[in-house]
Amino acid sequence: MSTSSRFAVAVHILTLLASSAEPLPSSLIAGSVGTNPALIRRLIGQLAEAGLVATTMGSTGGAALARPAASITLLEVFRVVETTALITLHQSAPNPACMVGREITGALRKVADRAQAAMDETLAGVTIASMLADVERGSQRRKR
Repeated sequence: MSTSSRFAVAVHILTLLASSAEPLPSSLIAGSVGTNPALIRRLIGQLAEAGLVATTMGSTGGAALARPAASITLLEVFRVVETTALITLHQSAPNPACMVGREITGALRKVADRAQAAMDETLAGVTIASMLADVERGSQRRKR
């Protein structure tokens, strides 16, 4: 049971695109992310389908943001690239003859719903523009 890195990679891609005035090829993006261009193209396809990225073909083509970075929230990105909730419940039905088995799903659902709402609220308050600003601040501190 491992968690996906699609969200982290998608935020990386979008932040990189926000830093560039020109469309970027998947090979350049893959070099920044440290992964293969096929994975990047797959994620860019999802982001494009959601209207967050626009792509152009040709020698000067690549990917660019389809909307201003300040209008793209991390919650939108999460919902585009992740397929599961923050916390998933049992895959099989617990034993209804057991007190814990009978009641655990409802108890855990309450906690999971609160955790999901807190994460959603946090991600909704962060934009790609603010991620780029954080990256730029970190780069400036490193130069000192």
